[in-house]
Amino acid sequence: GHEGPALEAVAASLPTPALAHEADITDDASLERAAAVVRERLGPPYAVVANAGVAEAGPFATSDPADWRRVVDVNLTGSAATARTFLPDLFGTKGYYLQVASLASLAAAPMMSAYCASKAGAESFAHSLRAEVAHRGVDVGIGYLNWIDTAMIRDADRFPVMRELRAHLPWPARRTLTPEQAADRLATAVEQRSAAVYLPRWLRLAQAA
Repeated sequence: GHEGPALEAVAASLPTPALAHEADITDDASLERAAAVVRERLGPPYAVVANAGVAEAGPFATSDPADWRRVVDVNLTGSAATARTFLPDLFGTKGYYLQVASLASLAAAPMMSAYCASKAGAESFAHSLRAEVAHRGVDVGIGYLNWIDTAMIRDADRFPVMRELRAHLPWPARRTLTPEQAADRLATAVEQRSAAVYLPRWLRLAQAA
């Protein structure tokens, strides 16, 4: 969920200027309005994190084409639209763009074809973007995250097949981490302008395999 009131409360609690602004990353005009608000209230961004994501679970053969397309529109096309909107600012600030990917970028899972395809695409997009913008002083990082206790993961668990799939994974792979753990790791990646960040750390081994 968007959790707007909770985000506004967090923004209000921070010791530095902050804001919470809802935008639809599948709508270019909505993204441009959000970027304008950020520039007006906070100035040009030095870091942009593309973290929006949705998922649909179930067999591909019986999936709803509109639902499948929406996952790709948000996770892949929306990430590219986010980068396109904010790149002019990052060129000016020589900033950092962090694309949040997933374990699904490294290892596809059954019953999650749209999510896996979109996250693998988002990872490839970030690699391509990194090569294009490095000479402009912009760094691009990729975040590889496993199961995080969010509404998206809890929603996927409503499908019996997904609960069974997770239950039969090896313990490290089925462990669910907290949003606070994810936020801390991503914040460190932004501070260090990391090329890659893994949560949990053993995902680095999955990439090397």
